[in-house]
Amino acid sequence: MGYGELRRRTEWLRAMYASIVDTYDLLNNVLSFKQANHWRRFAAECSGLAPGGRGLDVACGTGLLTLELARLAGSSGRVVGVDFCLEMLNRARKNVRRSPFRDIIRFELGNADALPFSDQSFDCVTMGFALRAVPDPERSIAELIRVVKPGGRVVTLELAKPSVPVFKEIYAVYLSRLVPLVGRLGVGRPGPYDFLARSVRAFRHQAEIRDLFVRAGLADVRYYELTGGIAAVHVGTRSLPA
Repeated sequence: MGYGELRRRTEWLRAMYASIVDTYDLLNNVLSFKQANHWRRFAAECSGLAPGGRGLDVACGTGLLTLELARLAGSSGRVVGVDFCLEMLNRARKNVRRSPFRDIIRFELGNADALPFSDQSFDCVTMGFALRAVPDPERSIAELIRVVKPGGRVVTLELAKPSVPVFKEIYAVYLSRLVPLVGRLGVGRPGPYDFLARSVRAFRHQAEIRDLFVRAGLADVRYYELTGGIAAVHVGTRSLPA
């Protein structure tokens, strides 16, 4: 993908996410059968973040996964959420305003493929529902690894591809027909949730994402399929120095 095409895609995505910020959390809850909060909490727990630790949530959106990390880090920890969409960051700030963890969370503007942080700055790094949207997943995974400390975990939460017979076929119909319809009703126009359905269908199988983690150099790589394989959490550890 050339620089011009990359920039156009990034700007389109930024505008698309900005246009759905008011309905994003509600529709995600509806379309995930109210499972999204469970998925985020499980992903945060997989991070291994301990009280007093320092966590990073990349492509944090409205900050709900960031909050889950903050619960683990506690009052003595620090958590940063970074996103390329200012409107999403503004909503994230509102979402954490009444949280008891608001003082340990900060949000910054930045891209997943060029994170504005020094090497080995965090005890763990998470990314929720964004790996299928970034232009270059390999580059973004490399960035996640770069900013995590040796021994720290990289965790991604993403919509996935169910493999159970019958359920797989039912989900395919749901994804291709009902998700775009509900999305259009929610935001009042086609586009954003049509993109969601297309991006999930086009995305790599969770076993392929595991292989990406391995090729990137992460150790102890594993993945967990959630809610029948609708979502998957991938976990890998940055190796300690030899």
